[in-house]
Amino acid sequence: MLSRARVRAGALALGLLLGCAKIEAPPGAPPDLVAPKLIATSPDSLAVLPGFGGDVSFTFDEVISEGSVPSQGTGTSDLERLVILSPTTRPPVVRWHRDHITVRPREGWLPNRVYRVQLLPGISDLRNNRQAGGGTVITFTTGAPRPTLTLEGTAQDWVAGRAAAGALIEAVRTPDSLVYRAVADSSGAFRLGPLPDGPYTVVATIDQNHNMTRDPREAFDSVHVAAGATAAGTLWTFPHDTVGPRIQTIAVLDSASASVTVSQPLDPAQRLAPADVSVRLLPDSSAVPVRAMLPPAADDSAFGRRAADTTARADSLTRADSVRARPLPPAKAADTTTRAARPESSRAPARPALATRLTLRITGRWTPGARYVVTIRGLRNVNGIAADATAVLAVPAAPRVPAAAPDSSASPPADTTGARTTPRDTTAARPAPR
Repeated sequence: MLSRARVRAGALALGLLLGCAKIEAPPGAPPDLVAPKLIATSPDSLAVLPGFGGDVSFTFDEVISEGSVPSQGTGTSDLERLVILSPTTRPPVVRWHRDHITVRPREGWLPNRVYRVQLLPGISDLRNNRQAGGGTVITFTTGAPRPTLTLEGTAQDWVAGRAAAGALIEAVRTPDSLVYRAVADSSGAFRLGPLPDGPYTVVATIDQNHNMTRDPREAFDSVHVAAGATAAGTLWTFPHDTVGPRIQTIAVLDSASASVTVSQPLDPAQRLAPADVSVRLLPDSSAVPVRAMLPPAADDSAFGRRAADTTARADSLTRADSVRARPLPPAKAADTTTRAARPESSRAPARPALATRLTLRITGRWTPGARYVVTIRGLRNVNGIAADATAVLAVPAAPRVPAAAPDSSASPPADTTGARTTPRDTTAARPAPR
């Protein structure tokens, strides 16, 4: 008869063996290539639940993966990144339960509020079959009236000149500052709702670190939507710098122009006049007349240069006539609109492209090997902050032409002294007669 200790030890070993068993498909079965499917949610969407104290649940048709980074309440785990809970600014409590996950706010459900829980696509199973699309939203109230408002719009990355795919969208309700959040799709479009009625401030942010929070250095744009309105329009995200731009680099393009790169996107409406730019030759600081300071597209249009010619003309300091810009036609003197501001089709963006470069032109020519102090007064960024920017332009020295080496196979140089050379007589000398 076995002792009780041996029975307990055997039962414990069997439990450990079964607990460590790996879930695998039956032998000979085809490989599982299907991503998990959402089969149930709780509570029902648009339910009114006064005093609600449970969890929001998302249930799938198979065991799902917890991810390589488990939930720790910081909002950085694989599952926490897939859940957007509004209105709250704290990371939600997300728990994994094999075939379902539960969500609740860290501070608990507050009364008389409209809650929105969005599960983003990306859930995967144990074989790493990941959802490619879909996602779902559960909206319910803890006593407030059912919401009916839906805000729609698009987000554009103005600096990059493309749609702001995956941009963080925040709708801040003006009376109580409650923040409802969502994520734009791959085309920058968003549809946020249903929400409680009222006026909203809608903010689109390029969430570079994907922490679902607008950080100080991230590009954003905002628009006010009046009560009852649903269209947020297009939000053009850009960096909101609190200081003016500065010159990062300045380099010679050809014998009469230079390329200036600045630290921030510039106000596309600003056009600098020659009087706004100072160029002085060192060391005596003598003034050099400035002909123009324009964005590259406007400079190309005004002076007939093509951007592709820049590299080919980089060595033109030694060629005087081949680099002289054509005179500015009188009809174009007042036309300072960039090419980007003239949409070629109805699908082009309604705003001009942002630029971080300018082309400086002087009336004369750069002196090879010289240094110039360039100052731009009142240079304004896209946020409207202006500053004076200064940099030193170093002009490359003219290349030296090496002296030609003497050619040993060439004929001897001609005699320029004027003396005749008598050919040597190779015949034998005759004896003198006796």
